[in-house]
Amino acid sequence: MSTSVNAGSRLDRLPIGPFHRRIMFLIGIGMFFDGFDIYLAGTVLGVTLKTGFSTLPQNAMFISATFVGMMLGSFATGFLGDRYGRRFTYQFNLLVFGLASLAAAFAPNMAILIACRFVMGFGLGAENVVGYSTMTEFVPAKTRGKWLGLMAVCVVTGLPVSLLVASLVVPEFGWRAMFVLGGVGALIVWYLRKSLPESPRWLEAVGRTAEAEALMQSIEKEAAQGRPLPAPAAAATIPASPDLATLFTAPLLSRMIVGSVCLITINTLLYGFVTWLPVFFIKQGLTVATSFGYSLVMALGAPIGSAIGAFTADRWGRKPTIIGASLISVVLGIIYPMISDPMLLPAVGFALTVPIYVLVALLFGIYIPELFPTEVRLRASGIVNTLGRGATIVTPFLVVMLFEARGVAGVMALMIGLLVVQIVTVWALGIEPRHRSLEELKGDETAPALVKQAT
Repeated sequence: MSTSVNAGSRLDRLPIGPFHRRIMFLIGIGMFFDGFDIYLAGTVLGVTLKTGFSTLPQNAMFISATFVGMMLGSFATGFLGDRYGRRFTYQFNLLVFGLASLAAAFAPNMAILIACRFVMGFGLGAENVVGYSTMTEFVPAKTRGKWLGLMAVCVVTGLPVSLLVASLVVPEFGWRAMFVLGGVGALIVWYLRKSLPESPRWLEAVGRTAEAEALMQSIEKEAAQGRPLPAPAAAATIPASPDLATLFTAPLLSRMIVGSVCLITINTLLYGFVTWLPVFFIKQGLTVATSFGYSLVMALGAPIGSAIGAFTADRWGRKPTIIGASLISVVLGIIYPMISDPMLLPAVGFALTVPIYVLVALLFGIYIPELFPTEVRLRASGIVNTLGRGATIVTPFLVVMLFEARGVAGVMALMIGLLVVQIVTVWALGIEPRHRSLEELKGDETAPALVKQAT
């Protein structure tokens, strides 16, 4: 019987210890290289263009290939992860990404580099989905928000680190060295990750109860450190169908809508505003050097915002934090286009970057993986991530059109509109997973409606 192991309740009652820190470190460092490489494009393309290795249209193709690869990787990994397990998938995607990154370092021309980047994108998109989802299944409900939020900090730290490393490495060793660093780092993590266990929740969900039981006993022994463990809660009795069709009917359809709206919004904010900041600054009359200086100052808002998300999600709850950060982003988004003072511009920009990255931690790292049962978690996360990544393919065209017509105010109007839709969707359809086991959330379909009836 699939509930005989009670892996969820047994994992949720474990004290945080070396086991959790090892899982966090090995998944988190892989996610760091994921972030490092996503942001690597901005540091490499300027040099390839300047040296004549690439043209402007080829640079655009490079960026598009990244996002198309990430979109397909997000989609495919969901099916791989639910079918073959979390462990197989996070090892496979890291190997794909690491080898493709090394191949990119030796690309003889831009066409080969674009092809390598597409394969790297596939691995990057997969890592994002499976890394967060795997961590979700290991950490206790009470501190799940903090641990998943810290994973997001690992990813976004890749932004300032890639900018800093590039400023030191590229002038001395050239742009190819950046791909070598990313590839070698990913392959070292791939080797270290061989010691990571499979998710007991997944093993139990697919009926491999003997393996789940043996693994749980091993984890409990390591976590207990010779001390008695508290008794686990009773096993959840709510069944969850592993069929894909369940994602498009109640109870999960409303969660798919929430996940899709949130990831389309946050991806558009990141790739329609944050990554375009240097261009906006230059168009507003700043020098290239000043533009990149401002961008680096604002990039420091990324780990700060993600850390705030990590430490508030368990305290304030997912929904209040998402809605609050969205409202702050709306207010600052209205103010930002009105600023022309050279001192105020990066300050307000930094203030706007912080709540955007609070949302990055909450949405990518914490909330989306929690929305779905173990049986379909990776497929559901993969599909909503695919829609979010798909938005990044059309975002550059929308941004250029709006910027040319209305300036930064036009771009911010799009961002504000999406944030308002996100606020309404999360408020009306979102569930609140704070301090609750993943198994308990299975039956929470009409939570918003039930609350309304109760009041």
